[in-house]
Amino acid sequence: MTAIKHALQRDIFTPNDERLLGIVNVCKAGKKKKNCFLCATVTTERPVQVKVVKVKKSDKGDFYKRQLTWELRDLTEVDAKDASKENPEFDLHFEKVYRWVASSTAEKNSFISCIWKLNQRYLRKKVEFVNVSAQLLEELPKAEESVPSGESQSVAGGDEDALDEYQELSTREEQDIESMMEMCEYAISNAEAFAEQLSRELQVLDGANIQSIMASEKQVNILMQLLDEALSEVDTIEGKLSSYEEMLQSVKDQMDQISQSNRLIQISNTNNGKLLDEIQFLVNYMDLSKGHIRALQEGDLMSPKGIEACINASEALLQCMNVNLRPGHEKLMAVTQQQLLFAELRDTFARRLTNHLNNVFVHQGHDQSSTLSQHTAELTLPKHSPLHRDLLRYAKLMEWLKNTHREKYEGLSRTYVDYMSRLYEREIKDFFEVAKIKMAGTTKEAKGKFATLPRKESALKQETESLHGSSGKLTGSTSSLNKLTVQGSNSRRSQSSSLLDMGNMSASDLDVADRTKFDKIFEQVLSELEPLCLAEQDFISKFFKLQQHPTVTPPLAQPETEESDGGTPSRVPPQAEHRHSLSSEKDLVRLMMNKIFQSIETELNSLIALGDKIDSFNSLYMLVKMSHHVWTAENVDPASYLSTTLGNVLVTVKRNFDKCISGQIRQMEEIKISKKSKVGILPFVTNFEEFAELAETIFRNAERRGDLDKAYVKLIRAVFMNVEKVASESQKTPRDVVMMENFHHIYSTLSRLKISCLDAERREAKHKYTDHLQSYVINSLGQPLEKLNHFFEGVEARVAQGVREEEVSYQLAFNKQELRKVIKEYPGKEVKKGLDNLYKKVDKHLCEEESLLQVVWHSMQDEFIRQYKHFEDLIGRCYPGSGITMEFTIQDMLEYFSSIAQSH
Repeated sequence: MTAIKHALQRDIFTPNDERLLGIVNVCKAGKKKKNCFLCATVTTERPVQVKVVKVKKSDKGDFYKRQLTWELRDLTEVDAKDASKENPEFDLHFEKVYRWVASSTAEKNSFISCIWKLNQRYLRKKVEFVNVSAQLLEELPKAEESVPSGESQSVAGGDEDALDEYQELSTREEQDIESMMEMCEYAISNAEAFAEQLSRELQVLDGANIQSIMASEKQVNILMQLLDEALSEVDTIEGKLSSYEEMLQSVKDQMDQISQSNRLIQISNTNNGKLLDEIQFLVNYMDLSKGHIRALQEGDLMSPKGIEACINASEALLQCMNVNLRPGHEKLMAVTQQQLLFAELRDTFARRLTNHLNNVFVHQGHDQSSTLSQHTAELTLPKHSPLHRDLLRYAKLMEWLKNTHREKYEGLSRTYVDYMSRLYEREIKDFFEVAKIKMAGTTKEAKGKFATLPRKESALKQETESLHGSSGKLTGSTSSLNKLTVQGSNSRRSQSSSLLDMGNMSASDLDVADRTKFDKIFEQVLSELEPLCLAEQDFISKFFKLQQHPTVTPPLAQPETEESDGGTPSRVPPQAEHRHSLSSEKDLVRLMMNKIFQSIETELNSLIALGDKIDSFNSLYMLVKMSHHVWTAENVDPASYLSTTLGNVLVTVKRNFDKCISGQIRQMEEIKISKKSKVGILPFVTNFEEFAELAETIFRNAERRGDLDKAYVKLIRAVFMNVEKVASESQKTPRDVVMMENFHHIYSTLSRLKISCLDAERREAKHKYTDHLQSYVINSLGQPLEKLNHFFEGVEARVAQGVREEEVSYQLAFNKQELRKVIKEYPGKEVKKGLDNLYKKVDKHLCEEESLLQVVWHSMQDEFIRQYKHFEDLIGRCYPGSGITMEFTIQDMLEYFSSIAQSH
């Protein structure tokens, strides 16, 4: 083990400036025996570092290598497993527990003893030793007790030497030993002689040392005398130092007193500075100037300068009241007095402001009513911009009132809504009466009737229900609309009830100028209402400050709150806030607008009902105009009052439009045709054309055509179905003629108007027209050559039954003689006569409006030539070589058709 220790010291620890103090040969517990060494080392440089190093022998040679290193200060516990019995196992607790088995118990005990000594010396007993024999741990303390206290330093050094069982020679020592051994040739062969020689030389050196000491006795006495003099001087200096210390002690006491005084002065100055800061804070933030107090108590709320002064004073007061007081300020009498003064000024000014604005609202409402007569003659609404401009000067004061006196703010809101709703109700009702009079085109007598119309809600509701057939959103009208008769040059307007009124009138009978007039009046009404509502909504938002705090409780829905003892409004409990359905300030604005303009929707619905009663075509104009204004309002603000109201009215307009379309379809289904005259173009087909022309003109620049496209589809399907129904019931005119003429007219109309949503119906109309034209031509052409047709139909039947074509001539009923007999019955003159009779019959079937006679005649010519060629082909195949031919040629037929067409 000594040789191994020497080798480890030389190869591993000396290059790293470390000394090896303890070593043990170990292997890991419970595993195959792979021996290694645990070494306890210290560094040669200070500060000393104590380490435990795991060294392993290399597999490829006889040299050793360092594998793991732990700091001894990281070791928390050494467990020897058993203190009474010999056991080579032990545990070291670093960051985890390492279990080892030593090669022998003696080596284990020696290594643990070394660790214990290093722990005592360098770590101040930090490591805990468990299951270690007490005798092993008592060895070092006994050695320490036997040494006097004055020699602790040398003991520590000796302990370190004791730990170092082997110390390597320095280079100089090795050189001296080598030179000494070279001087004595027998040093190696005779060690005893060499030792005796060294002993003799040592004695000689000791004698020389003793003589040298005895010779220096005089110098020693002189040295002792100098030491005595130095001691006396030291005593003198100590006396002086004691006197100085007493003097400094008195100075120290005086300086302590001065320091205490300075500290008290500094504390006093600090307290005075803080007190000054608090006073300045209170003076700066809780002092209201006399000018502000005068403005709050008696400031002029009429002049611009007075209003500006009141605004500045109210903002200063609010800032003083909302100052964030520091702890303890509320206990000061001056602060309490100032707060009471501020509360009194706030209440006084809030009262003055509320009374003044209430008077302004009442005064403005009465003044505006006096100007209504100026607008009754023309279709305009009074402008409220002067009122808004005057009131907006008080907007900041309203904001102040909202933040300080909520109940007064809410009271002003209700007052404004109350007076303005009355004012707007009068203006809007008079405005709509003028619009109705202009729309109906009445005389002065009818105008007088409108001036005395009752305004009871029950009568309005009954009138609305009578006009629309339901009690929907229409809640207002005039009770005399059912009695209204349209007086003018055109008496047909009094009978107008639907777009396709079959009994009394058609769309073409309506006066286009009257419709244009209605369109302008309706547009004027909407154009007047739109800026009025937008201006009022903008004013309410700015004046009542409803755009800054989204969670403000609705001023018209929240009950008033009483002031608490501190002079500030008490908060509404959370339960009350949850009872309100309005959660944003846009809802508050819309609520106020609903109360102010509660009559707009009623009057609009009444006006729509009147327009629909005058002329169903007006529903198209109203639908386009209303859709445009709704689209414009939604682009500006989808949640605004104007957008919501116009959207509700648009629903009514759409309902009237749908009802009108349904009525037209019902009238188509109920149409009756004359049994004595030819049908021609059906009235509802012509009316659909007029409806489509007018609708395309009205909807040319419309943003949305969805409703019109749906109506088109419904109407055209109804037209198709009823054309077929009438054609089936027709007795005077053939079914093919009715279908051909009407679907040709529908196809021409749709092709001309180019309605994209009806492309499929246009193609269908063309298909039906073509099919029925061909059917009519084929059915009609059987009459001029009837016997010839029957003969060749028999020939084709025999061929179809299996008779060969060249054998048909041998059939008794279809021999050559029968063929010549039939052909002789149709000479050229007879054919021309038959065609002339056919032309006259076709002329009687067809109507003049559609001008299809020449088209049908040309189709008959083509069909006749096709049949002629077919007959010639059958003769050539079934009667070959017979020389039988028709008594007229194709050229003769062309001349017949041309001459007949020209003669008529």
